[in-house]
Amino acid sequence: MTESPPPTQPSDAVFDASKITRPDDSLLVYYALVAACTVIGFPFVFIPLWIRFKTLSYRFDDTGVSMCWGYFFRREVHLTYRRLQDIHVTRNIVERWMGLSKLPLQTASGTAGATMQIEGIRDPEPLRDFLYAQMRGARNDSLDPESVDSDDQVLGVLTEIRDELRRIRNVPEGDDR
Repeated sequence: MTESPPPTQPSDAVFDASKITRPDDSLLVYYALVAACTVIGFPFVFIPLWIRFKTLSYRFDDTGVSMCWGYFFRREVHLTYRRLQDIHVTRNIVERWMGLSKLPLQTASGTAGATMQIEGIRDPEPLRDFLYAQMRGARNDSLDPESVDSDDQVLGVLTEIRDELRRIRNVPEGDDR
């Protein structure tokens, strides 16, 4: 009996980030392992992590990425693709063993850490590439020809103002033209 080769995705398949709405289920196992490391504090550490896992959701749309979590204290973060500055893929040794990863998204804000951290992702590279493409596309969209024309108009008005101020500065006092 011959085995059929595993199905492969076509090379031109487009990654659809909108299908990622929740972290992978093995993130809960990871949270349990993290909480078990505290031994005595297991319930105090695991319960907030369990609530976080149960309520954690992601949304990728045309404008940006959103993440929300929390039961008693609901937190929602929305980052537009234009604000994104840097995207990393991080994995500690346990996450690598479990096949999980995190994608910290950084903006130009003054915080030292990531503004948003997408966690519990199985295959992060296509998502990272998607976010980079969206980030570059959002920046390139701002360079449309209409804005360049309006920039030229603004530059022209500012040049006229500068020239008028120079002319006024060179006119002697009492000389009204």
